[in-house]
Amino acid sequence: MLVTCRARVVAVAGHLPERVLTNAMLEDMVDTCDEWITSRTGIRERHIAAPGTSVSDLLLPAAQRCLERAEIEADQLDGIIVGTITPDHVIPATGNVLQHKLKASRAWAFDLINACNGFIAALSCAASWIESGRAQRILVCGADVMSSLVDYQDRETCILFGDGAGCVVVEAGTADGPGIIDLLMGSDGSGAANLCVPASGSAEPINGEVLSQRRQFLHQDGQVVFKHAVRRMAEAADELMQRLHLTGDDIDLLVPHQANRRIIEPTARRLGIGMDKVIMNLELCGNTTGATIPLALNDAWQEGRLTDGCRVMLVAFGGGFAWGSCYLVWGRGT
Repeated sequence: MLVTCRARVVAVAGHLPERVLTNAMLEDMVDTCDEWITSRTGIRERHIAAPGTSVSDLLLPAAQRCLERAEIEADQLDGIIVGTITPDHVIPATGNVLQHKLKASRAWAFDLINACNGFIAALSCAASWIESGRAQRILVCGADVMSSLVDYQDRETCILFGDGAGCVVVEAGTADGPGIIDLLMGSDGSGAANLCVPASGSAEPINGEVLSQRRQFLHQDGQVVFKHAVRRMAEAADELMQRLHLTGDDIDLLVPHQANRRIIEPTARRLGIGMDKVIMNLELCGNTTGATIPLALNDAWQEGRLTDGCRVMLVAFGGGFAWGSCYLVWGRGT
């Protein structure tokens, strides 16, 4: 495909709820301990939204800061894409709610469901819109209130997840300038039952029996998911690197989905990237699902590590099973 323009990622911002749930606090809720959680996941604490907080509530301050950093107004957006599995409602889309809250009067908006790969999937959609010439500026969001899906009686899952939101502004740039160089996406629906919310749609409507079985909460076969995540995260980034003829020296920052330290470390080794180049915030945020990558990008930007011209590899794996990777050069350039 002949690309006449490139989708460049020019600003990022994130937002976390104030309340912090530590491993020590979880010890009073389920049969677990801080040492067990930390040694197996790398997570020490996570942020939890106050009751009644919606995804659009978390996204609004992140989106406002992101637009400020991009030095654009909300009415200059052509579109808003929200990657989430915990929308405000089934109808309307959270993207529409955010569009109204932002007063982004010209923007179309929709949600995208792809679990922990939601942000990369949303980014791929935005890139396609922009490369086709059908949009100039899109706000890409990843956000989840995972506390609304987590069973705090299930020690296997409640230790992993937190709440948060992040956004980037993607805009049209020159075909030979910085921006999204390439993306890769993959799926394997045979693994769907290993990471799912059974009673969350038309296949299993919620009723009294479902509630008594706690099937409205997230269920996970941790060993199966871990095995696939280690494999697919590494493969997704490695395949993209091979396609672009890259080595670890061509990557300044690796920004992986923040699920587990024991998934991230072998991914970096497979790619020949030192841990000094890896952005990790799962120790203080846990797995925020669709928000992990934009929140990590925001951390890198705030630390001064994400600057114009920075070469970045994004990679994620999540329920579906679904996975993706993206190689980009950050910023607007000169």
